[in-house]
Amino acid sequence: MIEQIKIPKKRIAVLIGEKGLTKQKIEKKTSTILNVGSKNGDINIEGKISLNVYLTKKIIMAIGRGFNPDVALSLLNDKNFFEMINIHDLVGKSKNQEIRIKSRVIGTRGKARIRIEEMTGVHISIYGKTIGIIGSIEGVDLARRALEKLINGSPHQKVYQWIEMQQLEEEI
Repeated sequence: MIEQIKIPKKRIAVLIGEKGLTKQKIEKKTSTILNVGSKNGDINIEGKISLNVYLTKKIIMAIGRGFNPDVALSLLNDKNFFEMINIHDLVGKSKNQEIRIKSRVIGTRGKARIRIEEMTGVHISIYGKTIGIIGSIEGVDLARRALEKLINGSPHQKVYQWIEMQQLEEEI
């Protein structure tokens, strides 16, 4: 089975890694072969097991959207998921709106992103026109809903309180 994916050229070096170690690690852990087109960002994934090819595609997509390769490799754990929010789908193609949304999600010195990551147990990456989330299904769902609240203008403190309330309701 062969799958193709394209990632930003700036992320190719991260995918390959120093001396090709990251690429080799992915290939070894997924029993796939990666053919990387360094000039255009096209990647061919070859493998005999379709699930491994699918997981490899998700891992490469996550790396392409700004995640550290070790975080992306956590997708091999069947309890972890990857979700991507396209900012343009939410606010249109306005560059000012895109910057505003990214600023709200990141927060001053990254505090908002870090706080949401810590509260929900996920990893969040803001890259280009997307926000990526990796973690457990519950954590990803909670983080996505919290991010949507931030994007729609809810104050940061209210969003943090909302996360705490959701977590308390789950415990009951």
